Amino acid sequence: MAGVVIGTAGHIDHGKSALVRALTGIDPDRLKEEQARGITIDLGFAHATIGPVQCAFVDVPGHERFVRNMLAGAGGIDAVLLVVAANESVMPQTREHFEICRLLGIRQGVIALTKSDLINADELAATALDVRALVAGSFLHDAPIISVSARTGAGLDELRGALVALAGNRSRLYRPGLARLPVDRVFTVKGFGTVATGTLVSGALAVGDEVAVLPAAGVARVRGLHVHGESVTDVAAPQRVAVNLAGIEAAALHRGVTLAASASLAVTRSADVRIRLLKSARALSHGARMRVHQGTADGFARVAMAAVRATPAGEWIPAQPGDALVTLHPGGEAMARLRFDRALVLTRGDRLVLRAGSPVGTIGGAIVLDPEPAPGGIRRAEAFARFRELDGDDLGAASRMLRDAGSWGIRAADLVRRGGLAPSQARDALGARVEGGDAAAIGDRVFERSAVAALRARLVDDVARYHRDSPQDPGIPRETLRATAARRAATALVEWVIEDLAAAGVTRGGERVALASHQPARSSEVTRVVALVEGTLRASALTPPEPAVLSAQLGVPVGSIAEATQTLVREGRVVRIGGMAFHRDALAALKVAVAGLRTGQTPSVRVTLDVAAFKATHGLTRKHAIPLLEWLDRERVTRRVGDVRIVL
Repeated sequence: MAGVVIGTAGHIDHGKSALVRALTGIDPDRLKEEQARGITIDLGFAHATIGPVQCAFVDVPGHERFVRNMLAGAGGIDAVLLVVAANESVMPQTREHFEICRLLGIRQGVIALTKSDLINADELAATALDVRALVAGSFLHDAPIISVSARTGAGLDELRGALVALAGNRSRLYRPGLARLPVDRVFTVKGFGTVATGTLVSGALAVGDEVAVLPAAGVARVRGLHVHGESVTDVAAPQRVAVNLAGIEAAALHRGVTLAASASLAVTRSADVRIRLLKSARALSHGARMRVHQGTADGFARVAMAAVRATPAGEWIPAQPGDALVTLHPGGEAMARLRFDRALVLTRGDRLVLRAGSPVGTIGGAIVLDPEPAPGGIRRAEAFARFRELDGDDLGAASRMLRDAGSWGIRAADLVRRGGLAPSQARDALGARVEGGDAAAIGDRVFERSAVAALRARLVDDVARYHRDSPQDPGIPRETLRATAARRAATALVEWVIEDLAAAGVTRGGERVALASHQPARSSEVTRVVALVEGTLRASALTPPEPAVLSAQLGVPVGSIAEATQTLVREGRVVRIGGMAFHRDALAALKVAVAGLRTGQTPSVRVTLDVAAFKATHGLTRKHAIPLLEWLDRERVTRRVGDVRIVL
């Protein structure tokens, strides 16, 4: 069954609650104080099935003192029912509620002229003209205006038909596969536990699902779901829903919390936005403090302006560094960064409503361009260009976020959380950059080619600098190079670039990395000792002498023998095994000899080698034989099984 969530809007005592009651048979004023005074104070909820459509109503208070509550309800609605009393026409809260709906990006609605039975036809026509003037050029420009009376029932059937026609359109907040439910009420039901209600504006929920509880970053499990008082196993947006939650206490929840699919929304203390100031507002200064409303949440923020323009069609004027006197005038727009006093739950494309604290009133709205802006000033040379790209289409914004990520890279999950994209859209956006050759996919991240090239150049510079500082060394330790680079780049990219440099012949080495052209600077004496030690170790093959013996044989101090041996190890010409130094040529010959035992044998024949046979064949003592056999195991030439080794 199709569904639509409709929010009322309008001045106090214009008959919003009475109209909802007449349409649904449910009194949305649930508080005793509301029923006693006849004034809506908090959000009210009602529902009705009209033909093939489930209509959920969110009734909001009309008094100016309760606009905060009104905003908590309006944030998740799909369509507005703008209510104007025919006998009073357009009033202050009519205008403010209407402007709020525009700022929230609501795209459809119906206008109801209530109390139409109290005036004559000419007066009714005059009110209709006033309302048409109010909504001219807006999303309600062509909306039907229907005269109704909750007392007599006149016009209700026509209104029901107009409301049904609103169904079937996706919520402006909808993202496929990603559940999002801003919570507006929390209570405990005996025998069931914690229940949270709200408008499911995106995705779907099913019993058994796990949901993130944001911004606290907790997790809860959906134990049960109720829609319009009936238990269901699953529900899809748009729909009003009550969620019975397991794993969380009611005290941990409140209006303003969001239930959402894991990692689908950013929890943030700042956001880059485009602000539009109402023509009726006062000028807004750089550094001003205001209240920010999003969904059912609100908080305070300070604004830092990067650029302003006098009208939505005007030319942008970038703010200059250090200019604290930047002012946004009524009817104008600003590129800005908002810094919140507490964490809000946002993604790109979210609509914010901005209200001044004194005098209290709605002053404008903002569209979130980036809920997780990169650190740094917003008035640098590149900052304005960045704002313009973020203010474009989603693919352009995704490309900009990729560029901002630099050598840290970006994942598809980051574009889901930060870029407001569905998972498939995020993968496609990054895939297109990779296929076009503008980016590289490394591990689970994507990097702009320019970032890869920049890191490549920096690593080459690091290696060259090490050669200049330590010309006698064969190269920089790989771990040192990796650790230094990891402070400015993702580990996966660092490893990939190190390997790529070696594959391209720019560098060489294993545990130590050197430029291919590098030759260690050694004195003639050091060079002589290294050559003597290498020659002796090569000649001794599998029975290398101890350092003290080498020292006596060559007439060189033991310390110089140790340094020469270490140099040969770093350069890969000597390998340490069991505390002894073997020349690589001898080890290579040993591998060939042992592997050759399988020559002429079929794969099914088991060829074994024991310690005694190995010692006898190669003229070794146990001192040398055991470490060499263990080395052969590590090199996967043999595999030990009990007291023998199988030649692989």
